[in-house]
Amino acid sequence: MTLNLRILSPDKSVFDGVADEVILPSTSGQMGILTGHVSMLTALDDGVLRVREGTTWQSIALMGGFAEVDANEVTVLVNGAELATDIDPAKAERDLESAIQAAAAMENQPSSPAKVKALQTLSQARVRVAATKGF
Repeated sequence: MTLNLRILSPDKSVFDGVADEVILPSTSGQMGILTGHVSMLTALDDGVLRVREGTTWQSIALMGGFAEVDANEVTVLVNGAELATDIDPAKAERDLESAIQAAAAMENQPSSPAKVKALQTLSQARVRVAATKGF
């Protein structure tokens, strides 16, 4: 028996297929989903969703959202998502370095929209790098 997994962002369907196991980056920590899981709704953090089909794992970078589990159906609605295979690891590393510098420049400043944006960009850059590394 398998799970039916759908990952949807505002502009596209990122993943629509079957899985033997799904690991979600929930706001309360990593959450594993197997067939027969109890119905639930959970908030998701920026993080890496992992999908196992047989013995093969696939990573997907998620940018916050929600997941619903019901009757072996997992529906993930996110602000943004990318398959790890679609991310250029070298560019992701460069983007992370730039985001670290931008966030560091805002460190001692009061909270502002620019500071919030810099910290959000840093979080997303970290997720993209982690996805390329498989965790």
